[in-house]
Amino acid sequence: MKASVSSVALAEFLVAAHRNTYADKGAAKAPSTRLRSLDYRFERDDLLYHDTYFGMRDYIGEEIIYQREAPIWGMNYYGIILATDAGEGEVYNFLRDALMQDCVGIEPARGTRLYRRDRWTYGNSVEGTLDDLSGIELIHRGDELVYRCHYHGGWIS
Repeated sequence: MKASVSSVALAEFLVAAHRNTYADKGAAKAPSTRLRSLDYRFERDDLLYHDTYFGMRDYIGEEIIYQREAPIWGMNYYGIILATDAGEGEVYNFLRDALMQDCVGIEPARGTRLYRRDRWTYGNSVEGTLDDLSGIELIHRGDELVYRCHYHGGWIS
């Protein structure tokens, strides 16, 4: 049984959830739900977003959206800093900036298709729709690939 929320409403909620959790450098973390997890939560109306991940430099995580406490949508992701001389702070501060950008012409599962600042470039490509998607985001510093994240997800029934 598919949730009673439309794909458009889900997309709008997901953008708001991202902007009010990890992408917001000042967002408060939620209590950990699993041993040594880092968690964020966002609620609006009858929808609740929960993001839980493990690791710092290289990480793995999962986002789940609930409607009236029933899980309706989810996405798994794995990210890694590839350049040994790239600091977590510089990479993830840039990633947060990229995730705050408008997702024009792309499914809002992660970030915008392309974002540049100084010598940094964020690129995101996704196949499918929020119903069933997979994608990859990359960060380059100049010509060097310094970060990669794979993600996939869709409706839960």
